Amino acid sequence: MKQLTCRYCGKTIQKRDQLITASNWLRVRPYHYVCFSEVEKEASTIYNNWTPVNVAAANITSLIMAVLAGWLLFVDTWGLIGDLIGALAFYRVLIRLFSYFFIEINVPK
Repeated sequence: MKQLTCRYCGKTIQKRDQLITASNWLRVRPYHYVCFSEVEKEASTIYNNWTPVNVAAANITSLIMAVLAGWLLFVDTWGLIGDLIGALAFYRVLIRLFSYFFIEINVPK
């Protein structure tokens, strides 16, 4: 397994309980749970705001967005506008899948 290092303190993340993956626009970064709270305190604007990806609320949001994206992409409800909204809704699902398969799976439970 590949060793993950926290982007804030630089130490290795030993267990999945310590891991918080956060996204900011198209970036997904691993943090310790404690270090992520420090990163949140330092965020001064919405552009510096990191959103946690591997928490329960993000999992529910990803599931809802997957259903919404599937409905808008495969059912011709709103035509081209529906396809564009569906593609934007699918972004959150892709971020969650990337976080799981490329970051979280490398950390032991």
